[in-house]
Amino acid sequence: MTTQHSIEEFSENIRQEVLALAEADEQDMMLSDSFTQTMFDMLSEAGEFDDPQVCYHRARGMEVSGYMVDEDEARVDLFLSIHTNSTPPETVPRQRIEVAYRRLCSFLEWSLTGRHVELEESSPVFDMAAHIHAFKGSLSKVRLCVITDGRTTIESVPKDQNLGSISISSSLWDVVRLHRLSTSGRQRETISIDLMERFGEPIPCLQAESTQEGYRAFLMLIPGEVLRSIYADYGPRLLETNVRSFLQARGKVNRGIRDTITREPERFLAYNNGITLTAETVELNNNGGGRAVSRLDGLQIVNGGQTTASLLATDRGRADLSQVHVAAKLIEIVEGEVHDELVRNVSRFSNSQNRISEADFSSNNPYHVRIEELSRTTWAPAVGGSQRQTKWFYERARGQYQDAKASESTPARRRAFSTEHPTRQRFTKTDLAKFKNTWDQLPHIVSRGAQKNFSDYMIRLEDRDQVVVDRTYFEQLVAQAILFRTAERIVQRQNFGGYRANIVTYTLALLSHATSQRIDLDRIWREQTLTQNLQEVIAELSHDVHRIITNPPTARNITEWCKAEECWKIIRTTVTRAPVNRIERELLNASATRKEQERSISSISSDYVENLRRLVEVNSEGWNILADWGSETGSIDPSQRQLALRIGKALHRGSSIKPKDAEKAVEILDRARELGFAMEAEDIE
Repeated sequence: MTTQHSIEEFSENIRQEVLALAEADEQDMMLSDSFTQTMFDMLSEAGEFDDPQVCYHRARGMEVSGYMVDEDEARVDLFLSIHTNSTPPETVPRQRIEVAYRRLCSFLEWSLTGRHVELEESSPVFDMAAHIHAFKGSLSKVRLCVITDGRTTIESVPKDQNLGSISISSSLWDVVRLHRLSTSGRQRETISIDLMERFGEPIPCLQAESTQEGYRAFLMLIPGEVLRSIYADYGPRLLETNVRSFLQARGKVNRGIRDTITREPERFLAYNNGITLTAETVELNNNGGGRAVSRLDGLQIVNGGQTTASLLATDRGRADLSQVHVAAKLIEIVEGEVHDELVRNVSRFSNSQNRISEADFSSNNPYHVRIEELSRTTWAPAVGGSQRQTKWFYERARGQYQDAKASESTPARRRAFSTEHPTRQRFTKTDLAKFKNTWDQLPHIVSRGAQKNFSDYMIRLEDRDQVVVDRTYFEQLVAQAILFRTAERIVQRQNFGGYRANIVTYTLALLSHATSQRIDLDRIWREQTLTQNLQEVIAELSHDVHRIITNPPTARNITEWCKAEECWKIIRTTVTRAPVNRIERELLNASATRKEQERSISSISSDYVENLRRLVEVNSEGWNILADWGSETGSIDPSQRQLALRIGKALHRGSSIKPKDAEKAVEILDRARELGFAMEAEDIE
């Protein structure tokens, strides 16, 4: 496949994703906003940005599509989308790109001068501009980013400039660069740093003697100013993806690190554990007879994100770091068969002293794999007198839906795929976390953005009692999705004018709280819709929620107010539950609690949990293979073969497995392996 063809195919996939998002939103979202949100999702997932918010505004001489304020890094990012909605991608003229940067810069200046007071206070645009204005005293850096689904011929973006004490840089993401990001495998562009050119000298190092192929190891002391400068430019892109997610959920600034920097900088090296780096290429030169690192390509920080971020965050990046040095272990990992394994293990073991679960370092988390499997095999009930059933498509990895649809061989089969898997019934990992955290009454967490909410959900999932992810679990997850998406449409019809996402999550969290989670999720699954009474209650509650979140205390920024736990406390303690009384007859009995619905296995033995893990590890097809092997070799008796087949069928259907059956099945598996049974990797994929 040529690069040209690949880019055109990628462009069409983007177009379809944008249309799908707008369709799922029932046309409430404009295509331009849908494009902006799709790009934000892609760039956030890749670690280029940290959950920007869509917020379009255009006035004379200025225009903006979205923004992000990072108080830890004293930075504001402003975005402007140029959506052509055309494939093959058309060329966006240089002049249009230059105008876009000028419009963004004008909006920045307008916000900093406080002109937002001219706008309606309840509008998201007012919120965006007011947030920037309130932050101007701490602001040290602004990034202006233009995103387009077209091609550009511009070889360089505008040079960095200063607006008073604020440094302004620019970046451009066109379809070619987006395609490169999407197909790079690492989901981020390579970070290359020429230390000689940038800082005027290399960093002395010691190289460890190694007999192992595939990597080289170095020890060095990095000046604090050097590390801060690098992080100021690249930010979270430097942090290995899962470490970055961990930091987003736990907080970037460590008080102990900060205090050492400000009070005892000369002792920082003695007190701090240092950091671990990986690079694809390390260039060395001689430095006074010793070795020194002069250039790094493919740089990533796999341990020490707290240290690195704190160097920048301390005193908003203005602390004197001249006496600070950071101990660093640098691992050069060359491309090859062992590359991915080494990167993964260096990251995992370097962070073993922190509470980061094994799942955090795997894109193939069994929880998500299991939900994906259930989504491919579970038919939703036919509704509205139709005999046609559909499926809810879980997109565990980005682009799976479009890839699956494109893989169908004929137009007729692609239409059939769309009928079986309607676009409105597609949901992603971040959607799942949004549904779950809303149901778990954490709307302030959901309001912090898709990626941060997802990180929080995964860490809490690891902390809490393990759940059986079976067919019942999946059906109730879909019911929560139906509840959420119906609420989105209901809130949209109220014409509040903004903050729909916040209103929806707070309204449903309030409903979950007021009913003690007794909403009949099984009924929602069976009917694939909400009762009229429930819809009316959601509409009524949403007005109280809107009133509270749009009137924050002490004139706080509305968006930031929604992220505060205090906001949730006020809503759940002050809003009357009178509307909920109207649906009392629809609620489950008090004994049918959420834990029973989600079938918590906290009271089940750890042996059973481990047995289930081993059964799922083999997967449904693997148990069928084992049964066939037993029949052909006579190594296991007929009753054992039947149990293996039952286990395979249960895993395929998402049914529950009795503890005794799980124990016997593991014994059969162990015995079969002792007798020589083995499966190739492709057999169990």
